[in-house]
Amino acid sequence: MSLSNSRSADSTRAVRRVDVAVIGAGTAGLNARHAAEQAGKSTLLIDPGPYGTTCARVGCMPSKLLIAAADAAHHVRAASALGVISGEVQIDGRAVMSRVRSERDRFVGFVVEATEAHAAAGRLLQGRARFTGANTLDVDGPTPCTIQFDAAVIATGSVPFVPPPFHDLGDAMVDSAGVFEWTDLPSSVLVVGAGVIGLELGQSLARLGVAVTIVGVGGGLGGLQDAAVRAEAIRIFSETLNLHLDSPVTRAERLEGGRVRAWFTDRDGVAREETYDKLLITAGRRPALYGLALGAAGVALDARGVPEALDPLTLQLGEAPIFMAGDVNNLHPILHEAADDGRAAGLNAAHFPDVHVSPRRLPMGVVFTDPNLAFVGQRGAQIDPLTACTGEVNYGDQGRARVMNVNKGLLRIHGDRRDGTLLGAEMVGPRMEHIAHLLAWAVQQRMTVEQALSMPFYHPVIEEGVRTALKDLERRLRIAAPVGQPCDCLTPGE
Repeated sequence: MSLSNSRSADSTRAVRRVDVAVIGAGTAGLNARHAAEQAGKSTLLIDPGPYGTTCARVGCMPSKLLIAAADAAHHVRAASALGVISGEVQIDGRAVMSRVRSERDRFVGFVVEATEAHAAAGRLLQGRARFTGANTLDVDGPTPCTIQFDAAVIATGSVPFVPPPFHDLGDAMVDSAGVFEWTDLPSSVLVVGAGVIGLELGQSLARLGVAVTIVGVGGGLGGLQDAAVRAEAIRIFSETLNLHLDSPVTRAERLEGGRVRAWFTDRDGVAREETYDKLLITAGRRPALYGLALGAAGVALDARGVPEALDPLTLQLGEAPIFMAGDVNNLHPILHEAADDGRAAGLNAAHFPDVHVSPRRLPMGVVFTDPNLAFVGQRGAQIDPLTACTGEVNYGDQGRARVMNVNKGLLRIHGDRRDGTLLGAEMVGPRMEHIAHLLAWAVQQRMTVEQALSMPFYHPVIEEGVRTALKDLERRLRIAAPVGQPCDCLTPGE
């Protein structure tokens, strides 16, 4: 990177020249910088701080710490079903949250240390960036400057979305990041949003003794798309959680002492007015684009300020020399996908205008509830019942699951009727985070049902359920009507 001591029209603003500017020093940004430098280009990371990835600071790691405590409490309570009797479980909320925060800070510390090394080496500039042209941006921070670049990567991540009814609740409301700053557990919580984050946090808090109510819109749960799997998941989680999955909150107000009163219509159609210690918003996340002034770079924006012309294959914004990587593009909001995005965007920025489609790994996702939810490959509306069939296994009577007293769940696997190739799967059940990986590897390798069934299955293991589903799929493929007529199986995604 060449540095210039010249000054722009603003005499306080230095001018720097760089091949690739990377805005955001999270997972995607760090990988974009590395890829561009490996391609022989000079780079500059720009980030206002605090440093540390979404995963480490407010995402996957602190949530798993909370889940670990919740699972420990649950296993102690559940042991009585196996004849193991213990005393009453006592939850020390302050100790739980202290460990969550301290271990979270430890994970963040590793990331911060690596990020600060980039700053020390002159590869990172602290400050907020805003575009001033197709190849220029200004950075406001401790060292204000103008950056001239050949190409740029936007990797600013995402922020929790707070719907309008909850904007004026002050300390009565927390989002999915703020929950990890609690020093103690509240007595009651209303969770607004029944997606991945809401379900993980809601179940964890409930297992830790918090009175939890979860409300959602549209009837969805944990992002599941397969109608049969979603129905089974709702049945399972409704046994232990107070779920209202099509019950938007119409009004909420802060009460004295930081409590909150909320109004909604419950799953039985009854209007309810309830009071809670806290209201937890888990209504999804939105791209962090505020203040970037992308319009000044010639990028067309919609009414929400989001780029209209993002190429999902190259990550380029229209014809501009600008690429979006990671959660900010809202394509693959998962850590390993953000890393892949960063590498792809960094390479395309380095070689611009010679832009290429980068190979991607098979889509997969895991929800770390108990039981787990997961999907791999094609799912829901992507499965065409005219060319595919679906095999399944219910874990209610699966041998190893019953032995461990976790025999609840449904796994559905999709296969192509033309050649038997595995297409994808969706599931709720015990240890599905591991089953999902096995199936993802099989689908990405384009295994057929026959090839998958030729793999070893030990006894007795949870994986034997996969074999049962594969055998069901094999049978359905064998007796299926000709391609072009619906398969004789439950149609996924209805």
